[in-house]
Amino acid sequence: MTKEEKNTPKRRVTRRVKVGTVAIGGGAPVTVQSMLNTRTTDIDGCVRQIEELSDAGCDLIRLAVPDEASAEAFGKIAKATGKPLIADIHYSCKLAHLAIAGGAKKIRMNPGNMHNAEEIRELARRMADEGIPVRVGVNGGSRDPKFDGKGECEALVESALECANVFESCNMHDIVVAVKASDVRTMIAANRALAAACDYPLHLGVTEAGTLRSGLVKSALGIGILLEEGIGDTVRISLSDSPVEEVLACKTLLRSLGLKQDCVEVVSCPTCARTEIDVERLALAVERATAHVRLPLKISVMGCPLNGIGEGKHSNLGIAGGKERSVIMRDGEIVTTVDTNMLMPLFMSMLDEYIADYSKNH
Repeated sequence: MTKEEKNTPKRRVTRRVKVGTVAIGGGAPVTVQSMLNTRTTDIDGCVRQIEELSDAGCDLIRLAVPDEASAEAFGKIAKATGKPLIADIHYSCKLAHLAIAGGAKKIRMNPGNMHNAEEIRELARRMADEGIPVRVGVNGGSRDPKFDGKGECEALVESALECANVFESCNMHDIVVAVKASDVRTMIAANRALAAACDYPLHLGVTEAGTLRSGLVKSALGIGILLEEGIGDTVRISLSDSPVEEVLACKTLLRSLGLKQDCVEVVSCPTCARTEIDVERLALAVERATAHVRLPLKISVMGCPLNGIGEGKHSNLGIAGGKERSVIMRDGEIVTTVDTNMLMPLFMSMLDEYIADYSKNH
């Protein structure tokens, strides 16, 4: 057993659900999700964003289907990309049927605004027959009003399980459940209660988390605590920002918890009066250049020798910046000292070379 495996949280045991070829739960790796912020009727825009998300390492991609025109476009997008796309449905089971006909590999529905049990049963029977899973997703801002007399946590969990039971009654067992809230503590408590009450794979997220800064903090706290407890099988960090930022943040979170190894970790210093290079610019350039790389690499970008040499010893590639000369390290050893003015282009060239060598030899 590797050191990483020893430090990985013990996972909650769940049933396994397949979305196309992607597995959720049942011991499968935690998957990364995001959702398009383009209009679904903008077919070319959606296809472009799907490719951007896939390149960034997104496992599952969701599209809103608010009307019949969007459902028609969904089918064209699914055909154009060949990806296992998820249709996000509210208010109308009819739209879910149209999305399935268009090639949706999973349906997300919200029992807070889809109340007709017989329509849900009809949908469940079709999904069971065609092997299409469902995500029963309850949000704090859009749950069924009939639970208003209960506490927020209890209402979220009961609403989700009640709807899941309707699908179960139709011999539909490929069910993923999500209970989300904008309040982090409510989200944590609700998911703990849900995890204790069922064996469904759980989709984790802090809904309406906010802009990049607040959204990252709230999501890392809520999702991270649950993942460390072994709860959670698929995650989305919801941001009022680019969906690609959501994916990169998810990958960083999962790697930090030892739950993902096939991505690059970039370590950089916060900078201080000792800093002699543009750490932020170089670190961001490295992140952009490696966003698509599916290798377990660690790269350190440090502004001075104080911690730079030490971090470099634990990195695949590392920099310790200096005023006139900077050190570049490879696999823990100093390989060259270069003119700081030439540091960035040289290091990026060495990065490309390292990735090519590593891919060839592993």
